[in-house]
Amino acid sequence: MKSDRRSLRIVADDKIPYLQGQAERMGTVSYLPGAAISQADVADADVLIVRTRTRCDRALLEGSRVRFVATATIGYDHIDTGYLAEAGIAWANCPGCNASSVGQYVATSLLRLAEAGYVRLDACCVGIVGVGHVGTAVDRAVQALGCQTLLCDPPRAAAEGPEGFASMDEVYDRADVITYHVPLVRDGRWPTVHMADFQRMKRRPVLINAARGEVVDNMALLAALDSGQVRAAVVDTWEGEPAISLPLLRRVFIGTPHIAGYSADGKAAGTRMALEAVARHFGFDIRFDIQPPALPASIVPAADPLVRMLQLYDPLADTARLKSEPGRFEYLRGHYPLRREHF
Repeated sequence: MKSDRRSLRIVADDKIPYLQGQAERMGTVSYLPGAAISQADVADADVLIVRTRTRCDRALLEGSRVRFVATATIGYDHIDTGYLAEAGIAWANCPGCNASSVGQYVATSLLRLAEAGYVRLDACCVGIVGVGHVGTAVDRAVQALGCQTLLCDPPRAAAEGPEGFASMDEVYDRADVITYHVPLVRDGRWPTVHMADFQRMKRRPVLINAARGEVVDNMALLAALDSGQVRAAVVDTWEGEPAISLPLLRRVFIGTPHIAGYSADGKAAGTRMALEAVARHFGFDIRFDIQPPALPASIVPAADPLVRMLQLYDPLADTARLKSEPGRFEYLRGHYPLRREHF
């Protein structure tokens, strides 16, 4: 579809990094808190650029002029794709944009777990449930620490054949750490809501959820931690966000405000991909060169590569902030100081 440059009316989440000054190259932009974007706000808009906090469905979009929705995220369970198809509204997500950031999150969490005695990296088997862009990046990051991995992705195994994939039974039988990187799927052959089955976990594993909150039953996880069935937990995505379970927060080893994918590198990629999707849909020939800011010169890389990883990101710092101010979950997420993945 061809349009005149700067003719679009765009409504955008005001917490999407690096967007201001770039989206204006395609039109006029209204920046609003994502969770507060209303039907009145979008009535005359052509484009929405959102994160997961904006539910894009009939209630928001019916009767509006919106022709395109871009979410600057990998996940898109906040988009009612069925309604958008019915209404003739095109949409795009950003597959893989923050995959390496989640890999960084899991790897640094494992470093801190090893330091605390929960795992031995040289004798650790990590079960990765969900092996798309994110799970693949997690696999690379975890193997770089010397851990063995089991890759579990039943839909991919069914489509591509079982070679190279582990079953859920194998993960439950063999994994010392189980980390989830699946989309939120409520029905069909492979639903992921409350998919963590604690009764089948044989090795008292560490559990990591950096997927969606509802993938893990939070109350069942709390009970499993209390009973010793799960030896420790790392939770970045929670049921009921931002009103998360305070008893579970107190009990987890690492607990963060849904920021596993929040590196400056990943956010720059997501913003660029969202803008490119809008430009492509409307026929704009625009290039978006979005570079995250450099690290302060005062940060000197350590010689030890594992120490360097924690210099770039230490999940215990985010845990301390959230545990001290759990009522500010949304603020901590929205005002997160984006980290770098590399020196």
